[in-house]
Amino acid sequence: MQTLGLIDIIWRGRNIPIKRGGKFKVGGIQNQVVTYGRKVGRSQEYVGSEVTATTNFERGQRFGNLFTEGEGELQVICDTGQTFVMNDAFLTERPEITGGEDGQFELKWAASTPEEILA
Repeated sequence: MQTLGLIDIIWRGRNIPIKRGGKFKVGGIQNQVVTYGRKVGRSQEYVGSEVTATTNFERGQRFGNLFTEGEGELQVICDTGQTFVMNDAFLTERPEITGGEDGQFELKWAASTPEEILA
């Protein structure tokens, strides 16, 4: 049985080639531990989606084409057939480009709960 190996990132209609090891946390409701007396209960809270991916800065590439302050559509496409679409995604940090490391830099997005589509 195939398990997840590769993910593709589409940011605002552009395919962003990423290095192996990208991370995706699917947002939604999660349980929090509530301790009282000698008992444990739970409460719920909402957490947003988080996507982290590393790409390279290439000759002729415009930094402004990748990094923008506003919201946009972000798609995380898995090689196992799932596509997660987030229409309100935004980059959370200004990327730091590292020379000598193939010009690589990390992109971090936050968004609400994605829509999941199966191929």
